[in-house]
Amino acid sequence: MLIIEDEPLVALLIQEVLEEEGATSFEVASTQAEAVRCACNQKPDFITSDVRLLQGTGPEAVAEIFSKLGEVPVVFISATPDECRPCAPPGIVMAKPFENRALAAAFHRMV
Repeated sequence: MLIIEDEPLVALLIQEVLEEEGATSFEVASTQAEAVRCACNQKPDFITSDVRLLQGTGPEAVAEIFSKLGEVPVVFISATPDECRPCAPPGIVMAKPFENRALAAAFHRMV
């Protein structure tokens, strides 16, 4: 699992929700470049991504990951969901604050 999120507490919450749903291995990236590097080191089975990052954007990171590795199920989680571009399918866009049950349901539906 790859969590692209620049807020450490939010990343931890996402990880905890996914661990409760059976996920076991996580990488956390806070910048676009770090996200691409993590994904290239080990292709993730599932990605969650914020839109705005410390450097770059989550959608651009995901697009670059897709171009290098192929599509991976992704959920964009953002306080600015209207800015999620490109966030075309197969991704799901969720607004912050997100509901744990909604993230868990999206995870099970996509993986």
